[in-house]
Amino acid sequence: MRLDKYLKVARIIKRRTIANEACSKGLVRINDRPAKAGSEVAAGDILTIAISQPPLKVEVLQVTEHVKKEEADSLYRLIKE
Repeated sequence: MRLDKYLKVARIIKRRTIANEACSKGLVRINDRPAKAGSEVAAGDILTIAISQPPLKVEVLQVTEHVKKEEADSLYRLIKE
């Protein structure tokens, strides 16, 4: 699944266009590598989203096209450093 779509489906970022802009500005990384909006996301990837301070770091647990609002947080796990 595309990175921008995953961020929206998992409700980490509210809108896909905002996720796309964050990727374009270099604020999102996959496994410590800069990521474009079209980069593929897979289970086990570590996403670093530097929109806020400190940056949000999450592990992708599963990738699915559609998920209910209440179940969105089951797609990822927050990593505390």
